[in-house]
Amino acid sequence: MEKMEREKSAIERAGEELFNFAVDREDVKMLMAYLPAQAHIERGKVEYELQLLKIISVGWSISYFLQGWSGKNELAEVYWKGIHELSAGIYSTTGLMIGQHIDYFQEVRKRLDTYVHALGAKPGAAEPAAVIGPEFARVCGNVDDVYTVLTGSRMFIGTIGRVKAYLEALALG
Repeated sequence: MEKMEREKSAIERAGEELFNFAVDREDVKMLMAYLPAQAHIERGKVEYELQLLKIISVGWSISYFLQGWSGKNELAEVYWKGIHELSAGIYSTTGLMIGQHIDYFQEVRKRLDTYVHALGAKPGAAEPAAVIGPEFARVCGNVDDVYTVLTGSRMFIGTIGRVKAYLEALALG
């Protein structure tokens, strides 16, 4: 019983740490700083979509890297609950500030569906990032902009790499 309580608290702690990583904006800022001025894209849209992609990539990584681990669903639930609570706060805040509500969680879900569909449409792709990068650029408004493709790929690869290393350090799975 005591071991289960420790494991549960470890799962909750891991879910919270993954949530905090997902909403941290430092890598978004860094990628935006490296996005060249000659990129033919609306920079505000790219920044917004980078944050969504990071949130989705963390959630995807939990499911992908912990496929055989019995606590995977509980960890994913803690993580997505945090995202849902953040979204509720954004919903309330935007309603008060601009008089219009934005359902951020619905936006996350739509974007997740978009990326999952893109991956499913190219099952032979050797690397998911080869699908995610162009899809990211398409969502941002210019699938032909190589800088935006690379920016989306970098966010995806960097995020899943850091989540994988974190999960391995915890010895989960």
